[in-house]
Amino acid sequence: MSFTLTIRAGPARLASRIPEFAKASSGPAAAIRAFHKSAPKTTNFFTSRTTTPSLIAQKPAANSLLARLQGARRGYQYQSHTQPQPDSGLLMRKLLYGGAMVGGTWVTLQFMFNRETRADGGMPPYERSYLNKTFMHTGLGIGIIGLTAYQMLQTGFTYRLMVTNPWVVAIGGLALSFGSMLATRAIDPDNYIPKYACWAVFNATQAAFVAPLLAMAPPALLARAGLYTIAMMGAISFVGATAKQEKYLYIGGPLLAGAAIVAVSGFAPLVLPATAVRTLAFTENLWLYGGLAVFGGFTLYDVQRVLYHARLAQAGVIKEDPVNESISLELDFLNIFVRMVQILMMQQNRRK
Repeated sequence: MSFTLTIRAGPARLASRIPEFAKASSGPAAAIRAFHKSAPKTTNFFTSRTTTPSLIAQKPAANSLLARLQGARRGYQYQSHTQPQPDSGLLMRKLLYGGAMVGGTWVTLQFMFNRETRADGGMPPYERSYLNKTFMHTGLGIGIIGLTAYQMLQTGFTYRLMVTNPWVVAIGGLALSFGSMLATRAIDPDNYIPKYACWAVFNATQAAFVAPLLAMAPPALLARAGLYTIAMMGAISFVGATAKQEKYLYIGGPLLAGAAIVAVSGFAPLVLPATAVRTLAFTENLWLYGGLAVFGGFTLYDVQRVLYHARLAQAGVIKEDPVNESISLELDFLNIFVRMVQILMMQQNRRK
């Protein structure tokens, strides 16, 4: 992928060179040259050519990936053709397909994982309240991550991070992310200011990891990936909330082992040679689709753990802490969202 940077002389530079032009054009020789100069050729007004082909031949810098990373919005963009109108029939078919997929996923999850429902007459009010608080903090954290990533992209902070040493940024970002997460979990929920401050730092570090992905993917694809992620997590969360108490808490150990395998598969391109094409393709599929399965299972586990902590808080064993509960669900959302974006980008590249 190539990038083109165009620098044009401004009015100030042109004004500074006016004395040179005047000096060059003064004198009798200039008058003789002006007398013998031929008249300018007239051009047809109704012609298909334009007088500024450079504006059309060059792609505006604001639409390039580099400009999106740097946050540049300079110059005027001239649109030489009309945008195609979206097909309403195609949009309706996509909506129907999406609804059918969501409905089929919900029915499948209910039939396979939720045969044994709660035997206590439904969810108690304190569990419902604690779960709602957790989901509210999860949505607020995801919103903070999205807005912060967008601001990093617009101000060029993402570009400055990418042009620096990537290993230093990665190691420092991971250290800051883990440190802020551990600090948030360690602070007592009654200390609102330091707890929410550490939580905001944690969300900012996650936004720094997500921002480069927002620069590479088109907005429509990001919106689709977000809708798919919300639908997937919503269906799994519903199953976990309405299933039998503590039914899926035993899967924490296997999920942790699966997450370790997925993480190791993500580092495979750094270890394996480029000639091992089949092995790299297998590890990539394991990273994408295996990660979807693992973090979908983590969503189910985390929802049931929230309900379990709600019962402990009702009994007075622990304090209610929806901020700590939301961190796990935020990580589940981000891992599923990143994989959704990568899968959709792969499908889009195959169609071209």
